[in-house]
Amino acid sequence: MAQQVKDTNFKEKLMSEVKQEWIDTAIEALDKAYVPYSHFPVGACLVTESGRTYQGINIENASFGLTNCAERTAFFKAISEGERSFTHLVVSGHTPDPISPCGACRQVMAEFCSPDMPVTLIGDDGVMKSTTVEGLLPYAFTEKDL
Repeated sequence: MAQQVKDTNFKEKLMSEVKQEWIDTAIEALDKAYVPYSHFPVGACLVTESGRTYQGINIENASFGLTNCAERTAFFKAISEGERSFTHLVVSGHTPDPISPCGACRQVMAEFCSPDMPVTLIGDDGVMKSTTVEGLLPYAFTEKDL
């Protein structure tokens, strides 16, 4: 589960940066997810420095290892369009608690985002948590480790 933000002012700052449009985009993606096996839809909204948003959905495959998560779908769409600077990620799921990205998605975030980039996690009924890329993956393997 995502690391809870302890500093109240920091948490308020992160939450104030989330735009309703981004939340709506992530939630609307849930209906587009291709999940015939798990029936576990996930939606994402990735925001770029230029202000563009990229919606992502999870896309399952009968060969489960080929399934792609919503977060990575959003990143790969943006990156394929030439985007390299990201400012916020919103992830939504039909879960009682806010959904949390898998390890592969966290590693992709670490590759393309600053450690302090805000990440908003949403569950059912609008329950939200805010964290950062570093909060999700505190000891990321990056180019400096090569």
